[in-house]
Amino acid sequence: MIEPILSDDVARALSGGRAVVALESTIFSNLGLPAPANADALELCKQAVVGNGAVPAVAAILDGRPQLGLSSDEEKRVLNGTRKVAERDLPVALAQGWDVGVTTVSATVSLAHAAGVSVFATGGIGGVHRGAELTGDVSADLDALANHPVITVCAGAKAFLDLPRTLEYLETAGVPVLGWRHDWFPAFYTRSSGLPVPHRVDDERTVCDVLRYRSRPHTGVLLTVPIPVDDEIPAARIDAGMTAALEASAQAGITGPAVTPYVLARIERETDGRSIPANLALARNNAAVAARVAVALTRQ
Repeated sequence: MIEPILSDDVARALSGGRAVVALESTIFSNLGLPAPANADALELCKQAVVGNGAVPAVAAILDGRPQLGLSSDEEKRVLNGTRKVAERDLPVALAQGWDVGVTTVSATVSLAHAAGVSVFATGGIGGVHRGAELTGDVSADLDALANHPVITVCAGAKAFLDLPRTLEYLETAGVPVLGWRHDWFPAFYTRSSGLPVPHRVDDERTVCDVLRYRSRPHTGVLLTVPIPVDDEIPAARIDAGMTAALEASAQAGITGPAVTPYVLARIERETDGRSIPANLALARNNAAVAARVAVALTRQ
């Protein structure tokens, strides 16, 4: 297991039994959101974590070193990051001394677990891609959730994925999927995908207890939080933009890890920029809920 270097504030928080929330860095890079929205997302998420009583810990690879918790100068490097690091890429990034590597969900969950951080906030997780029965394209995020005992807080999975198969994969992997005060599995920009969430929870303590009582010691928990009502994009509009984006990606021959940033950029254009404020709102909301869960976990 690769253990990250901790910033002073994250190290002090962990040694003092204070709540810490891990944050991935892909969403704060050019691969996640265009400037200056990526910098806005970083500040909003950090403020949401601090405002709810926890310490933010952004993960990244800098100068060949895995880090959890960044200085202001290091955060600026992440904002310009263009090289994505999934969990499988971590040893390569270290061995080759990558200058800047921005972490995905899978890499961040792995580093959080190694550091003893039990709560992680992101925008949306990856999942089973449409057409995976032919391509085999399944995000490494799902395997990471199944193999690291971390509570991942997200706005569901990205809407352009095969959401029914994503939920089936999580069931097979034994990952509890929870809906935060909501009965439906969210689809990132929309509050409901039309698929019922397996289990609804209404308080932080229950979320912590689900992690505590898990049947497999290595399995994590997925807590899905719907985007705030006022920031939701109507399903009909996002579906039209998503269809156009997926068709364009197929025609361009985009595959693998390049699909997500390509499709998200196309969706931004198709929705006349509405996807950007929606993304900021859901990321901030997820960070706030994650911080509250992390605080409750320290009180157990």
